[in-house]
Amino acid sequence: MRWAVMGAGAVGCYYGGMLAREGHEVVLIGRAAHVDAVRREGLRLQAQTFDERVPVGASTEAAAAAGADVVLCCVKSPDTEDAARALQPHLAPGALVLSLQNGVDNAERLRAVLAQEVLPAVVYVATEMAGPGHVRHHGRGELVIGPSARSAALADVFGAAGVPVQVSDNVAGALWAKLILNCAYNALSAIARQPYGPLVQGVGVAAVMRDVVDEGLAVARAEGVTLPGDMHEAVRGLAGTMPAQLSSTAQDLLRGKPTEIDHLNGLVVRRGEARGVATPVNRALWALVKLIEAGPVRA
Repeated sequence: MRWAVMGAGAVGCYYGGMLAREGHEVVLIGRAAHVDAVRREGLRLQAQTFDERVPVGASTEAAAAAGADVVLCCVKSPDTEDAARALQPHLAPGALVLSLQNGVDNAERLRAVLAQEVLPAVVYVATEMAGPGHVRHHGRGELVIGPSARSAALADVFGAAGVPVQVSDNVAGALWAKLILNCAYNALSAIARQPYGPLVQGVGVAAVMRDVVDEGLAVARAEGVTLPGDMHEAVRGLAGTMPAQLSSTAQDLLRGKPTEIDHLNGLVVRRGEARGVATPVNRALWALVKLIEAGPVRA
């Protein structure tokens, strides 16, 4: 199979690298610094059990997705429509687009632009870009994808590449569960600039996370979404599986990049307003991250 990764950041490079390592033809579409490094030396995939240079294609142009059987869309949520418009002229009619993004509505937004089949996916992986062309994997890596005539084949291909995949009839619930996990961790990790392990030991942090989860659950119920499992237990357990992970929101702030906070805690706030559900803790975390994102006022 031929694969293209639109948005070759930490998530895209990890999954693209794992597929390329298994022998699939993969092209990473990303920023020039990363593309240049990958072209020179291959993608350095530093996982928990191996550290290898993986030969993989790389380009700064969406046109590189031409001929791909599957496109992994891994851009930040604010860039979803722009990425879809850039891909649109180049995708084969039968190409499948898999949204590996934070948030709950990216697949819908991609479908509004693209005629190709789009599947949502829930991503559970701890990764970071350690430098140009260098992705570091801290833990996990499984995917939950929506049902399709091609879902079983995708699961087999990913599984052979070392990526566990579950096909779920309740992918909306899985997306909301991931959203609530992100809401509990991302903003706090960004504000405190701490990875998950030390973060959860902070005074009062567990209570704040509990409030964030309760608000998210209330909004999800108002949206008619059924969430799998016990979200409070899932939030409590996440730090143990990813103790060294700095949230993607924290990584963005440290690099001076825009965050996805509008599509995380901000989305819970907006959906809560629309449904008449109060979300004061999510609102406070969203507002604080937006303040940090805007930067200090210059004299």
